[in-house]
Amino acid sequence: MKLTTNFSLSEFETGGKIPEDLMRNVKMLAANLQTIRDEIGKPIRIHSGYRTPANNTGVKRSQHLLAKAADLRVSGMKATELHKVVLRLIRDGRISKGGVGLYPGGSSRRAIGFVHYDVRGFNARWQAKK
Repeated sequence: MKLTTNFSLSEFETGGKIPEDLMRNVKMLAANLQTIRDEIGKPIRIHSGYRTPANNTGVKRSQHLLAKAADLRVSGMKATELHKVVLRLIRDGRISKGGVGLYPGGSSRRAIGFVHYDVRGFNARWQAKK
């Protein structure tokens, strides 16, 4: 099922099938990710999207459990660069307020980080240690 021009439902179902009662959340998330994609002009890979409780090994109250979060990677773009774009789009009111976490990866050239973005409705920020 196509959610936006560039995102399909299956891309968000990395940790299980999204229940019908959470479809509104994933559609809102996809719309915001489409704005990010349009801004950067590159495809976004969803590393981790929705997670069932059985598949969630992270935070107990994770936004991934509500289909409101995605961990993102963009080929040819550092996580730090993507992070700055997401923060600017929130600040400019072009995407929804939400949680933004930076996971920069390690210090090796092969280390690929990612950015967590969620549409929780209020700002939360964090950065993982390398």
